[in-house]
Amino acid sequence: MKLAGSELIINNDGSIFHLHIKPNELASTVILVGDPSRVEMVSDFLEKIYHEGANREFVWKTGELNGKLFTVLSTGIGTDNIDIVLTELDALVNVDFEARTVKEEKKSLNIIRIGTSGALQPNIPVDSWLLSEKAIGMDGLLNFYAGRNDVCDLEFEREFVKFMNWNSPLAIPYVVDADESLLSLLMQKTDAKDVGPIKGVTATASGFYGPQGRVIRLQPSIVDLNENLSRFDFNGKRITNFEMECSAIYGLSAMLGHKAATVCLIIANRMNGTFSKNYQIPMKEMIKHVLKSMSN
Repeated sequence: MKLAGSELIINNDGSIFHLHIKPNELASTVILVGDPSRVEMVSDFLEKIYHEGANREFVWKTGELNGKLFTVLSTGIGTDNIDIVLTELDALVNVDFEARTVKEEKKSLNIIRIGTSGALQPNIPVDSWLLSEKAIGMDGLLNFYAGRNDVCDLEFEREFVKFMNWNSPLAIPYVVDADESLLSLLMQKTDAKDVGPIKGVTATASGFYGPQGRVIRLQPSIVDLNENLSRFDFNGKRITNFEMECSAIYGLSAMLGHKAATVCLIIANRMNGTFSKNYQIPMKEMIKHVLKSMSN
């Protein structure tokens, strides 16, 4: 079936609508960052840069490290942006732009998010690295797509909704696992100085304030949200941290046949009120860990 111009929007230069990337400019390993300025921080570790561009919050560079190509791409904040990013990344490798048709033979991307996050367990220190083995989407994005149940941990979902006494006006949560092969790569220490990440379960919120239990002037509808999240335990799995993109990356990647993982620097601990004094230093070390893990 030919995709209509209103559904698959291609710019005049042959690039995809929002990202402004052409199919031949995308690497098979994509590093996602939220902050556009972090693209420069990550790409500084690459040996050569072959392509780059920017549109709105989507800044990107494709380069090489140890003979392997990487695309570093900023997403901005939130799962709504991830819906754009993941769909357009998939189109770049799995849609024939000239024929405007989906290719019969599908390609799988490695998609790794490097981000920041707030811990929900008091024993997780700031400046540590957290690798999300599972994500709980409290944003509702995946519920707009048919077949979401095929990639979700439905038993975990049911227990989470029951424990939290989930408010009916809110979006139904969904739970998706990271790719096991990427988790295995990212858990390995790359050298003697490498501290390595810890594993956890990440809650993805649809906002920064009320959806994460912060109170400025408006009161959140869920009382004691963070305390309840921190107490939830299912088969020994505890919720370790809050952020705003992971669940959508995992859910859409799983549905589209891509491999995804997220590693976040813990810059705050929500349970004891601490914040990193200078998180740029451990952030650079975490970036080095991810790039080494994916290029060795």
